[in-house]
Amino acid sequence: MSDMTLTGQTWVAFGPAGAVGSLHRVESGFTFKLVADDDFRAAYPTLEVAKSALHAALLPGAEWPEFREH
Repeated sequence: MSDMTLTGQTWVAFGPAGAVGSLHRVESGFTFKLVADDDFRAAYPTLEVAKSALHAALLPGAEWPEFREH
């Protein structure tokens, strides 16, 4: 994540068993990391695209998470 700077907005993604990851606003858009990730993933242009990318990174068949801004 060395080329991205977090700007303060954060959303936590919750599945049936609890938190599965988080989304963060960065200068170039939005990024995310799953709970098990060591670092943030790529930057995405919109929040909706980042939400879709986080969902796609979950195990196959996972429900759409609930996103709560913090």
